[in-house]
Amino acid sequence: MAERLAGQGLRRWIWGLALALLLLRTVVIAATPPHPSAGDPALLLPEASGSLPISLEGRLVADPSPIGLGQACRALLQLPKGRTELRFRPCPELQQGWQVRATGTLKRPQASPHPLLAAPAERLARQGAFSQLQVEQLQVLGRPATPIADLRRRMAATLLEQAGAARGGVLAALVLGSAVVPVPLDVRDAFRAAGLSHALAASGFHLSVLLGAVMPLGRRLARPLRLALAFGAMGLFVLLAGPQPSVLRAVLMGAIALVILEGGWRAKPIGILLASVVALLLVVPGWLLDVGFQLSVMATAGLMVSARPLEQALADRLPKVVPGWFAGALAVPLAASLWTLPLQLLHFGVVPSYAVPANLVVTPLLTPITLGAMALACLAVLVPPLVPLACGPVAWLCGVLLAVVRWFAGLPMAQWQLGKASPGLVLLFSLALAALALPGFAPRWRRLGLALLALVMALHLGWLGSDRLLLVHQGRLDVLVARHQGRGALVSLQGDGFSCQTAQNLAKGLGVQRLDWSLVLDPVPPTNPDCWHQNTAMLLTSGEGSRPLEPGETLASPGLAATAVAVDSRGVQLQVGRAHWLLLPDRQALWSWRDQHDQSQARPAWDGVWLGFRPRPREREWLERQGVKQVWLSGDRPLHWPRPWAASGASGSLEAGLA
Repeated sequence: MAERLAGQGLRRWIWGLALALLLLRTVVIAATPPHPSAGDPALLLPEASGSLPISLEGRLVADPSPIGLGQACRALLQLPKGRTELRFRPCPELQQGWQVRATGTLKRPQASPHPLLAAPAERLARQGAFSQLQVEQLQVLGRPATPIADLRRRMAATLLEQAGAARGGVLAALVLGSAVVPVPLDVRDAFRAAGLSHALAASGFHLSVLLGAVMPLGRRLARPLRLALAFGAMGLFVLLAGPQPSVLRAVLMGAIALVILEGGWRAKPIGILLASVVALLLVVPGWLLDVGFQLSVMATAGLMVSARPLEQALADRLPKVVPGWFAGALAVPLAASLWTLPLQLLHFGVVPSYAVPANLVVTPLLTPITLGAMALACLAVLVPPLVPLACGPVAWLCGVLLAVVRWFAGLPMAQWQLGKASPGLVLLFSLALAALALPGFAPRWRRLGLALLALVMALHLGWLGSDRLLLVHQGRLDVLVARHQGRGALVSLQGDGFSCQTAQNLAKGLGVQRLDWSLVLDPVPPTNPDCWHQNTAMLLTSGEGSRPLEPGETLASPGLAATAVAVDSRGVQLQVGRAHWLLLPDRQALWSWRDQHDQSQARPAWDGVWLGFRPRPREREWLERQGVKQVWLSGDRPLHWPRPWAASGASGSLEAGLA
């Protein structure tokens, strides 16, 4: 007996070591920066900022997708070696699988100037593409048959036509997943704000609904036929939703569980999840960094590990007048939310405040709506004339779902902007949650978890409340965000829509719910001032022939103030707490400040100076003589630039803590 137990222990150690080595290999491969392979067109580009006229032939990986709200679109092109992204204006009529020849200007995609901002370079690298082609001429070489893609388009088009853009988009996403369906942007935002994004993404829930409808049909069949029916349904699910990481994870888990159950064996659900994840990551290690895959895995693990203990704990503490089913219904979204909370803070810095009650209310609606959407999709292919007759009740129920989602999304503080947490803090937060949420821990470990949670909160709140100044520079874009005691203000050189979107993303990632004020120094008034007003309490921009700030005028809130430097200058004196910075966007602003400085008897001490242009040698020498503590430059670092001074680079950022 002892020898058998010793043998089992040795086998566990061997399997554990093998699993650890496999996971280590996966982490190393996933963390290695991607780079273009031999033959990729990106290798033909002369330098990081260079471009190249070129003609490329290849196959479209997917249908073109729109860019923003304009007429532009983009599509990924598979080449004989490598990939590139095609960008069109206006968007042509193209379909997945078509062979095309595209002629235009090839360039490298822009990299992100700051971790809080998304950029094409990172997005395309995850898809194996390292270049973009602005298409000037396009020729379609071939239109091969694409039956699966045609089936998706037919289903989606029918649902959109019968139920409208909003309800039809939701119904199509419940069948095909939002990754392949054009769901309206306002609908996506509402689901995100309510904490219900998972409902639109093809995942394990949709597969469980499909199997729940299919498996009873084969209850009286022989085992091989039952397995064939189940595997057929899962195969159809993959074909329609596409081989997305979360889809394949759900399907692989379902396949393993079915084989185990039909074979009469026993296995722990968490073991099935772990085996599925390891198998997928061995094939595609890069999925380890896929946010959707991470959220899917952690939510599933939370349901498997913590849902039952939470249900029991809630049942013991809820009043007896509460129905018994309520504890189980509440435990499911609570477990998923707790286990995905660290990832929410790491990747988004925003937590949906009403995710648990929203899921509690919406879950009873999702199952019948999903079944109805699947039935409508089948009718669209098999018996199209019946779709208008059957669509009414499903579309009405979907309208109820949309009303509930929009109500939760419109509540105050629907999205709690805590700011993106550092990876170290997220790791400590995960350990604290594990000590509190995992069953079986001794009370001393739970007390340690509470102490660790308090430490994480104190460190993060201290970071949010500190005085800091952030500069983000990319091309013509220059945005400076000042933070004081958890509040923020912003100065932007440009008033275009891209600068506004950048400002919104920065404020959200920094945990600033609403900026105290925004100062736009662009001499041309913003074309879309509503965009700026969405995220700021006070907006000051240029008028017709006037500057946003005149000498003697101050734009201020407690601890944050901006004052004009001179009449003939766009320069601004910025106060952040006790720190004073001088913002000089152009050479004229520097000259005006220099003239005032030379004429003044008093020599104010500046904590820092920001330059939006490259100074000449004599101007640098003059700045050095003023004894400024810090000098920031937007752009590449010039030769002989003083060592203590900093430059953002062509696309980058600078940040400083202000005492």
